[in-house]
Amino acid sequence: MEKIYKDLSSEKNKEFAKLLSNQFSKTKIEEGKLTTGKVTKISEKLIFVYIPGCRAEGTIDVNELKLLKEFDNLEVGSDITVLLEKLENRDGDIVISREKALRFTNFEKLEKAFAKKEIVEGKIISRVKGGFVVEVMSTLAFLPGSQIDIKPLKNIDHLFKTNEKFLIIKIDKQRQNICVSRRAILEQTRNEHKDQLLSRFKVGDIVEGTVKGITAYGIFFDLDGYDSLTHINHVSWSRIGHPEELFSIGQKQTLKIISIQDGKISTSIKELTPDPFEAEINNYKVGNIYDGIVKKITDYGVFFSIGEKIEGLCHSSELSHLKKNVSAKKLFSISQKVKVKVKEIDIEKRRVSLSYKDTTENPWEKFKKEHGEGSTIKVKIKNIAEFGLFVTINNFPLEGLIHKNDLSYQEKNDDLTKFNKNDEISAKVLEIDSEKEKLRLGLKQLLPDPLDYFQGKKAGEILTVIVKETLENGIKVSPPACSVNFLIKKSQIAVDKEDQRVNRFNKGDKIDCMIQELSLVDRKVSLSIKMLEVEQNKQAIKKYGSVDSGKSLPFANLSGVLKKKISNALGKKTKKKTEK
Repeated sequence: MEKIYKDLSSEKNKEFAKLLSNQFSKTKIEEGKLTTGKVTKISEKLIFVYIPGCRAEGTIDVNELKLLKEFDNLEVGSDITVLLEKLENRDGDIVISREKALRFTNFEKLEKAFAKKEIVEGKIISRVKGGFVVEVMSTLAFLPGSQIDIKPLKNIDHLFKTNEKFLIIKIDKQRQNICVSRRAILEQTRNEHKDQLLSRFKVGDIVEGTVKGITAYGIFFDLDGYDSLTHINHVSWSRIGHPEELFSIGQKQTLKIISIQDGKISTSIKELTPDPFEAEINNYKVGNIYDGIVKKITDYGVFFSIGEKIEGLCHSSELSHLKKNVSAKKLFSISQKVKVKVKEIDIEKRRVSLSYKDTTENPWEKFKKEHGEGSTIKVKIKNIAEFGLFVTINNFPLEGLIHKNDLSYQEKNDDLTKFNKNDEISAKVLEIDSEKEKLRLGLKQLLPDPLDYFQGKKAGEILTVIVKETLENGIKVSPPACSVNFLIKKSQIAVDKEDQRVNRFNKGDKIDCMIQELSLVDRKVSLSIKMLEVEQNKQAIKKYGSVDSGKSLPFANLSGVLKKKISNALGKKTKKKTEK
């Protein structure tokens, strides 16, 4: 090359240099493009390549071609395609690359394969986060872990550095990123084989399968290379907890194809035999009691077998008369024999509802028969709460409540303190509600009712009462023959507001009042001194004064008017006696 340039520099060859320069100018040289050059020299470390259109030679590291396995076949004068990275670097040299040229060429081929969805071959060479690195056409691609196989693999060492087929699923030209999938190839192959296998089956066929997998919802069978699912509801006519109870991996089983949809085969075992429910259910009647065997215990109830092929559910609400949320595990054990009652038969849903509690006597109904409302019973205090006493009934597994308002007619705050846990007392039955399992009892109902004093009395009658206590809002009084205290409110002490003072009264004073309101049914009694005064004033006006005068005067002046009228009346009588 140096010789060529020396010849060109001579005056004799100026015309030839001009022609050569014109020829080079016709050659397009661009950075980032592929170009073909000629090997001019091979040294121990570098390979010199002449690029047409360039004023200097480019160099390639010998190791680069050795890694590409192209060095042995290379000689001076050989044509080589390279990628022109830079026309001139800092040192004024041309920068070229054979490896990048191959990568550029291969990337174009991979782009075409991606567009045509063609299969490419490659090798898995290393692991990375989230997947693996695959070498495809001397180009590195990413294989996600989810795309290596149809099913998750615990070990893929056998796939490393072996030729495998891949499908390009994503490509980014700008970033030079490629994503491939081995799973897509396997699925494609499986689907082609699957269609061939599926054409051999039809609904109703009796086939033989091998247990391939067992789950809580069913069993997977291998039908000579094709998978099928037998749902747990189609394993047996009787109820089973888990398919593992009946099957194990590798077990052979005769199956009936019941459905083929969207490439999926559903099979059944129980449909190989007649439905025993339809054959035997007519032997059982609603309301009858039968022998039952515990087959399964759940949180919501117990499954009983009442025949060879008939099973029914006894819901937890049908286990006990006393407890609604009773634990079935505490009452029964597997294979235990008990009596059960048929409550409902639903042939369409193949469902039998059973009851265990209906085979035993309801203690609530028994108690209601032996101890009706109004009867007296013996009870034992089980617990003391703020609102009353919880008690157990002698000879009955029942509990009742004595509300604090039913302890005493006086209803004092310390009524509950008089009782202790485990005390045995007598109580009166006030209310029995077997549906709500409610029993209300009372103690004060066993004592004489102090309101009997008001029997035969009515509102408007006058009573003489004794002051028991003076309060800020009134006075507490009690009739002599009654043990209950009644509150006469401050507003009912007198007609005049000036006289509505509680300090006018002392404990032990006897005063007259009037029954303002009386209802023995509601146990409501209201007393009033004011009402008595108003009535007395009315009577005085009626006797000593006119209606008009009474209407024209307020109550505050009424006593003065009455005194004046009485004084005048007495004066007239004295005058008549004097005249005589």
